[in-house]
This record gives sequence, structure tokens and C-alpha cells, in this order.
Amino acid sequence: MSFSCTSPNGENQSQNQGSSSYLDFSNRDDQFEGGIRMIPIKTPKGEFKVWTKRVGNNPTMKVLLLHGGPGMTHELYSCFDGYFPSEGIEYIYYDQLGSYYSDQPEDQSLWTIDRFVDEVDQVREALGLNKDNFYLFGQSWGGMLAMEYALKHQDKLKGLVISNMMSSLDEYEKYAKEVLGPQMPAEVFEEVMEIEKNNDFENPRYEELLLEHHYQYHVLRMPLEEWPEAVMRSLKHVNPNVYVYMQGHSEFGITTGATLKGWDRRADLKNISVPTLVIGAGHDTMDPAHMEWMASEVQRGRYLFCPDGSHLSQYDDQKVFFEGLIKFIKDVDNGSF
Repeated sequence: MSFSCTSPNGENQSQNQGSSSYLDFSNRDDQFEGGIRMIPIKTPKGEFKVWTKRVGNNPTMKVLLLHGGPGMTHELYSCFDGYFPSEGIEYIYYDQLGSYYSDQPEDQSLWTIDRFVDEVDQVREALGLNKDNFYLFGQSWGGMLAMEYALKHQDKLKGLVISNMMSSLDEYEKYAKEVLGPQMPAEVFEEVMEIEKNNDFENPRYEELLLEHHYQYHVLRMPLEEWPEAVMRSLKHVNPNVYVYMQGHSEFGITTGATLKGWDRRADLKNISVPTLVIGAGHDTMDPAHMEWMASEVQRGRYLFCPDGSHLSQYDDQKVFFEGLIKFIKDVDNGSF
């Protein structure tokens, strides 16, 4: 079955010849729950289950969505429902181990990059994803995980998308403190840095300052009261035990002692040969110039810039984001990339 955006007369093809089969769950092993599967994952600490939900059928375009955090949820991608089905692209929501809809073991030894990479590969295998159909999309921490997966398993991939994630956490911290922080009123940034210096992250003033002066400018460029319900739900469902252990408390870098501190894959990008889309945004917490550079470092890269977007550019620069993402997936699929 083939899909395209429009037919010669401009009509939507998914409605003409694809929509009934695209949404058909008949004879699928996930028909009983409408695409939901709890996939068993083997770990050094035993077997656990992770939550997935497939939407659509397409034999050559299947996109696995890796959420950020660590410890956030698939709910950040609810807006994909508004764009992928009409293009005939199959996609899979997925909560990583420790996230809200999946099992949440408390053993911190599970929260390592290597184990998460192994988990993604187990999910891939369970879903029947392979080099002929498997696109891996990762945003923020999910982008880091996607890079790590590609560096180990790119022979299983058809396409890779790194969204809103730099390849060096030291460079991310530098950008946050030297570029983004000074965009705040001087006295506000000084107070934020003082709280961080004192490791006083439980101070309600810290979140208060970030909500007013940072989040609605660089995480999602909308007044807080207008943030999408799905985003608020994901924030409500975050697992702080995973997030703090790996990332730390700070919004201006990785807290000393957090396990991701010092992560850097700049020198390894040249080893990624699979078709790769890197998405950056003009108001992101991540440096868009660095992400443009990343697209030039991988062997077969493309850069998508969302000028009005921030860290969640799938919402605040939605048209540019989805047009570019869909074009990449289809260009790879039809061999024109």
C-alpha cells in the first residue's frame, strides 16, 4: 500500500483509498485494546512491562516516539494525532520504563543510557520494526536516547529524527547560562543562580521564577494558562525519581551528581549514516546553531528550523514542524532523500 499527501486532483489520498485500512485493527495482535500493548522488557533486575499504543497501518513508515524527561510521558505527542493519520504514517506512542503508564520500579541502577537503549531495541523487536520501516523520533532526552540507539543499532533503522536536543550537555549548559539566562531581568537571573548555587531547589521561589520568566518563553511559547491539556497532563505524570537521578533539579544544566552529567557525542555524530533529520527552534532551550551543525556532521543529514518554536516546537511552531517532519519521512520512504 502506498500513501501520498494528495492525489493529482488535490484530494486527500488517505480518505480516498487509505483511511479504512489505515485504521483497521482487524487480525492485529493489539486489536483487543485498540493498539495498546504492554511489552515485557528484560532487565538486569528482572522483567517489567512498558506501555505502547500503535496508531495506523503502514508497512514502510512506522515511527516510534521517544519522549523527553527522563521520566516524562508519551502525552507530549498527542498533537501527532492531528497530522500523521491524514498522511498515512503509522506511529507508536511509548512510555519508557519508569514513566507513568509503564511499570515504575524504584531500583536506580536501571536508569542508565545503555539499559534504555536495550529497552528501545526490545520494544522495536516486539513491534516488528526493522530497517525497511523503522523511523525513530526522539525529542529532548528522547533525542539523546535516539542518538545513542543509532550509534549502536543503526542497521535496524530506516530513518532517525533528533528533535530539540544538542549532542553535548556541557554545551547545553553553556548556552543556558550564557545566552538564555541573561535574557531574563538581571535581578531574576541572579536570584535563580543563587538558588542553584545553594542547592535550594525545594525553594518554591525557584519554580515561581522559572514559570514566569523561562518556561513560557523557551519550553512552550504560550502563556501558561494556554498550555495544551496533554502537556499539562504529562507534567503532572512526570516521575521525579527518574528525572532527578539522571538530569538533576537545574533548568540551566545538569546538576552535579546526576548520571547524565558530562554526556557528549559530538565526536561520534560522523558515524551515523542513516538518513537523519535534526530539528531546532529559534527560542529553544537548546542552541539551534548547534543543532544545525549536528545535521552537517552526520553522513546523511537534514536540518529543520522552526523559527517561532521553543523546546516543544510541535506545538508553538506546529505547521513548520509537521510539514518538515512529514516531508523527511516521505522523502526517505520514496528514496528521494
